[in-house]
Amino acid sequence: MIAIVDYGMGNVASVSTAFKRLGHDVLLTDNADELEQASHIILPGVGSFQAAVEEIDKRSLRNPLQHLAKEKPFLGICLGMQLLFTEGYEGGVSSGLDIIPGTVEKIETDYLLPHIGWNALNIKTGNKAFKPFQDQHVYFVHSFEARTDSSNLVASAEYGTEIPAIVKRDNVLGIQFHPEKSGEVGVEILKAFLQSN
Repeated sequence: MIAIVDYGMGNVASVSTAFKRLGHDVLLTDNADELEQASHIILPGVGSFQAAVEEIDKRSLRNPLQHLAKEKPFLGICLGMQLLFTEGYEGGVSSGLDIIPGTVEKIETDYLLPHIGWNALNIKTGNKAFKPFQDQHVYFVHSFEARTDSSNLVASAEYGTEIPAIVKRDNVLGIQFHPEKSGEVGVEILKAFLQSN
């Protein structure tokens, strides 16, 4: 069973539908015991970093999520990816889950923000599971980006600057774009996550 973390700030319905279409049982929950029973953990998110952190802490989910990220396949989507990092600067400085070292800062680009629309993926060498997605277009909606060591970077996208699009550290994967809104490419990326763990 796949558990989607429901902390009040996610596009949980569309993410849930995407995994159900792949034939998986899905549970929406903010209960740590239920999350512990799942095979995979999905952390979605739409909104601001600071507000999301407050909701996670209000539900006493910080420690359980940090623990689960060490023992189960774990996927952060959009804001959920940003929450994986050490610190975020949206709405003030907030402590993230610190699962992947790095910060989340406003995109430095001459292009308009938020970054909304379809962009091609540039897959870094050595990421065989994701190589089929080279130059494939996926759908972004965000104004902040992750800044982390290049060793954590799987793929980037160009928006007047190089934006981290997929990050990975051990069994934890982060996706900045919305796979559930990225058509067949997004579906195949979710499959790649499930198959690689």
